[in-house]
Amino acid sequence: MPKSYAYGQRLLRGQAPSYQRLQARYAEGGAEEPQGPVALHCGWGRLLIGHTYSDPAKLAVDLLEEDPGMRDIALYVAAPQQVLAYAPQQLFLDPSDTLRVWFSDYRPARRPFRGFNIRRAQSEAEWAAVNRLYQTRGMMQVDPAKITSREKGGPVYWIAEDVDSGQALGTVMGLNHCEAFNDPERGSSLWCLAVDPQCQRPGVGEALVRHLIEHYQSRGLAYLDLSVLHDNKQAKGLYTKLGFRDLPTFAVKRKNMINQSLFIGPGPKAELNPYARIIVDEASRRGIEVQVDDAESGLFTLIHGGRRIRCRESLSDLTSSVSMTLCQDKQLTHRYLSAAGLKLPAQQLAGSEEDVEAFLQQHQRIVVKPVDGEQGQGVAVDLSTLEEVQAAVTHARQFDSRVLLESFHEGHDLRILVIGFEVVAAALRRPASVIGDGRNTIRKLIETQSRRRQAATGGESKIPMDSETERTLRAAGFSYDDVLPEGECLAVRRTANLHTGGILEDVTDKLHPVLVDAAVRAARALEIPMVGLDLMVKAADEPDYVFIEANERAGLANHEPQPTAERFVDLLFPLSKTPA
Repeated sequence: MPKSYAYGQRLLRGQAPSYQRLQARYAEGGAEEPQGPVALHCGWGRLLIGHTYSDPAKLAVDLLEEDPGMRDIALYVAAPQQVLAYAPQQLFLDPSDTLRVWFSDYRPARRPFRGFNIRRAQSEAEWAAVNRLYQTRGMMQVDPAKITSREKGGPVYWIAEDVDSGQALGTVMGLNHCEAFNDPERGSSLWCLAVDPQCQRPGVGEALVRHLIEHYQSRGLAYLDLSVLHDNKQAKGLYTKLGFRDLPTFAVKRKNMINQSLFIGPGPKAELNPYARIIVDEASRRGIEVQVDDAESGLFTLIHGGRRIRCRESLSDLTSSVSMTLCQDKQLTHRYLSAAGLKLPAQQLAGSEEDVEAFLQQHQRIVVKPVDGEQGQGVAVDLSTLEEVQAAVTHARQFDSRVLLESFHEGHDLRILVIGFEVVAAALRRPASVIGDGRNTIRKLIETQSRRRQAATGGESKIPMDSETERTLRAAGFSYDDVLPEGECLAVRRTANLHTGGILEDVTDKLHPVLVDAAVRAARALEIPMVGLDLMVKAADEPDYVFIEANERAGLANHEPQPTAERFVDLLFPLSKTPA
């Protein structure tokens, strides 16, 4: 039996190449061997191709030469125990799985992906878009100046760009193994797949994976490999659907702060929601001790230099009970901000039917909300008939026996985050919406979009299929069972709360000075050191506004890439600030 045939059979059974096997294939195929071990820089660290290293000690030494702030990965390590033996205190075995799809097994998509284009990242603006996507997913940033050039076998980054808005929806990195190390098996690999958690276009992640497969397939390559965390069920489901199978090979990394959760185990911090975790991650990075008190409710204590501060997400001991009450009780919020000279909607408590009807007649369009409520629960917006208002009042009383009526004001929902009486972040919040594909019902589109939002936010955001969603659809002339025409965008909620599927557009750099001043004045009126303020505005760069409410426990994770967690920990522990 020819050696090449036997080798191919071993690969088909999932046996990954070692250095010795690779040398045999170079000899059999007549391919030129790479000059020494191969290490390619990807902008976030190096990929060390394990089966180009004949000496495990050399691989260990190269991993220990990782640059500060980078993350190197040694992949295709056939005998990781030999590498780890040289530096067991500094290196660890990556718990990720390696998957492979053979192009002979691959089947193209049965339907086209519409609404976005895929192209290579090249310009400065495109690299900024790539890094924005990685930051929203908690991934390493890319320094394009460090990337190994394509002439030397370096990687290529691709961007999925919305055809209407031009916004970057997703990105992925691909590596051609033939160009990288003259791979005689004609392989390729995929790295750093990321999709915007607020993306409304379906299938962006799948399209990026398929793009790489078909791109390398057209260049005569044989397979595509990728690495995925062993417990990432959602990603593994997609890869299995596309024909990927397990490959028994290993990856080794250096122990550093970036990889910490991979080699010390998840611990109690992993059970925290994203709004608490972003704070404890920043605290840990500074060497501040973190004590998780109740992960389910987001309660933890930070300890540094003899100072202890308890937090529930972004609500800390620095916020007084009085300030907290001023935010929770929307009547009190209204009074205090009105006394500070800020612009607010007309407001009154829902009383008798006659009072409700009189308020409706006076303002024509109104908002109903519980006096003490959060996460958009019990809020109904833009009501214009007495029947709608009465039904909304009944629903709101499930959350608080006291219900407010407010005049409705047209505009965009703006959240401004104030920390230490300085504006740190601002974002326009848009209601949950879906984009039609001409095939699926609105119910199916909502379910799909809701699953995507849940996965992106750790279960914190989803679109409820309740009476408010049904009312919004009905007002637009649709029902759950209608099929939305292809390309049509339909808002399925009136409120832009993130917990009910709303999405964010960062406008921190566009904020009008009048809005900045109003937000700081509001925080000082409430005497609260950290607060999320909601306003209705015509535009972020225009001065007109109406204050809606204040949130004493605003979600810092919603405002990335703004440095919300950094400024919050600065507030709690000023002496821990990193020098500029």
